[in-house]
Amino acid sequence: MRHERKTGRAMLRPKLAAQSEAASGIDEAKLKGDSDPAAFAKDKASNKQGGRALRKRLPAFAASLALLGSLLAGCGGQVESAESGGAPAPQGDVTLVIGAYSVVKDSVQDIIPLFQQKWQEETGQTVVFEESYEASGTQARAIVGGFEADVTLLSLEGDIDKLTKAGLVDKTWKDKPEGGMITRSVAVIGTREGNPLGIRSFADLAKPGVKVLYPNPKTSGGAQWDINAIYGAGLKESERETGAKDPAFAKAFLQSVHANIESLDKSGRASMAAFEYGVGDALVTYENELVARIHQGAKYEVVVPDDTILIENPAAVVDENVDKHGTRDVAEAFLDFLWSEQAQQVFAENGFRPTEASVYAEFQADYPEPPGLFDIDYLGGWSEVREKLYSKRGVWYEVLAGVS
Repeated sequence: MRHERKTGRAMLRPKLAAQSEAASGIDEAKLKGDSDPAAFAKDKASNKQGGRALRKRLPAFAASLALLGSLLAGCGGQVESAESGGAPAPQGDVTLVIGAYSVVKDSVQDIIPLFQQKWQEETGQTVVFEESYEASGTQARAIVGGFEADVTLLSLEGDIDKLTKAGLVDKTWKDKPEGGMITRSVAVIGTREGNPLGIRSFADLAKPGVKVLYPNPKTSGGAQWDINAIYGAGLKESERETGAKDPAFAKAFLQSVHANIESLDKSGRASMAAFEYGVGDALVTYENELVARIHQGAKYEVVVPDDTILIENPAAVVDENVDKHGTRDVAEAFLDFLWSEQAQQVFAENGFRPTEASVYAEFQADYPEPPGLFDIDYLGGWSEVREKLYSKRGVWYEVLAGVS
């Protein structure tokens, strides 16, 4: 049975850290309503060109966030203190640099003060955080290109793989709890209040006149999850009709949905911003992204299709950088803290499906399991997905090119 719901409990508690007023590009400023629609349209167009790489980490945090801001101007991301709300942060005993995908920002900024308190109580040391948030693929490329993050939280395993291939992250990163995955979610459909078009499944997104939003898989890990979900739903439908997975049917299914695409933005957060500005009828996104917006007062419906994909989001220490900076102990401790009950509670309150069993049990009623839920292994695993869907001759690029 299809699930369509408004979130049933007040999961978002008051923020533990002030949200930064400084933001760059569509990802943050537009969500806060800081610009008019004309400016939004200009930014939206620029987002389609993809994110730009972040600059290299400054040699010392004492150079100040003002200098960081000037170095990063126009990069489409930001580096900021979790505590300062945009003002220069105090010099700490140690500085830890976080490079994360945009959707997880709210949770990370809630978790940081909890870890800072714990670390200070245990070691007497003050930790100052520098944070950068970007589309997952853009963030991974920035780290490979020289942005010296100590810890990274990305949307999908494939983006961590880019860092292992570059020799930045040890291949044992998956030895952590839950195979290195700190959160889960599912791909869902967001609609306008009351679901006026009666959307119930991914197939409904292919109906004439439905305007669909999802981000660009070239820059956004979230978009890859979205495309995987739609393609996998096509495989599920072909199994029901023929008794076997039919890749040709799944490709045609994806093509039929993509024919109604209204906008390809650079990140899941950018697509959410476009939807909030009135673009499109339906948004394919993470469940947690819609839950967070609804708890902030947005009037949307969350449609959880019967057939959808389980999203798993990884985190890792960037080994080469922590050894260079001398921050391995605090970086490892912060990474481990992400699996603690305290941090997992924050993730759950921000709309993610927690990986820690006891916390998930507490929130299970808020996150029903779709009957046709499948994971990445149903599609053959990430290696096959990257080759079959996202290689230069893969299904996705044939869909973009209109190749049958």
